[in-house]
Amino acid sequence: MPLPRYSQISLDATPYYHCISRCVRRAFLCGKDSVTGNSFEHRRQWIEDKLLELSQIFCIDLCAYAVMSNHYHVVLHIHKEQALSLSTDDVICRWHQLFKGSLLSQRFLRNEALSKAELTALNNQVDTWRARLMDISWFMRCMNEAIARQSNEEDNCTGRFWEGRYKCQALLDESALAACMAYVDLNPIRAAISTAPETSDYTSIKKRITKSQTVTIPNHPNQQNKQLMSFVGNPRKEMPHGLPFRLTDYIESGRLDGANYER
Repeated sequence: MPLPRYSQISLDATPYYHCISRCVRRAFLCGKDSVTGNSFEHRRQWIEDKLLELSQIFCIDLCAYAVMSNHYHVVLHIHKEQALSLSTDDVICRWHQLFKGSLLSQRFLRNEALSKAELTALNNQVDTWRARLMDISWFMRCMNEAIARQSNEEDNCTGRFWEGRYKCQALLDESALAACMAYVDLNPIRAAISTAPETSDYTSIKKRITKSQTVTIPNHPNQQNKQLMSFVGNPRKEMPHGLPFRLTDYIESGRLDGANYER
């Protein structure tokens, strides 16, 4: 029997998780259907755009992703400290980018006076929304529901779009994190869709490489792509928030691994 998500995610063990969602239909999530000849390639952009959008709303960092023909991979980091530091206004504004919120939250943002009982009720709502903003299940729900609705509308049909629940794997140490990120970023090369990381469309590695080629200090966090979790260098005593590797080392290892897959 599948385990509930809360039993698979523990911030005491690790904030890093690898998630996979797969399309249930014969028709492709993306790519070209060899039977009908219909192309769904444009849906790759839908997925990439939605991932990048949600990573700016949730307190969840996007470490790596790859959009394949009938599934996609993401490596996520739960930024608990950021969630706990958000003000009431911040939580409500972020939540309203996802849902309508409540009558109380809408009144609060309009600066309308709330009674003591109403403020208590609003604070309880905010606590719930704050927890959801660092919840991978809510991240994946917002991600998959949006893509399913958009795809169903385009296909003029109803019903299930995704193959059950998303799969989730905890990454318990730095070696597991590095290996999993490389696995995700090199998926198109392994599947013979691309020949090099810098030409692997709809992957985080291509986005990182493209940005690194336009800056003078690619390893500096402030000069990396802001939509992805930054690389901050090797572990040290005063470790800032970010991935515990050097970006240039990661890119080079990806190129070497990609060349090995190509051979």
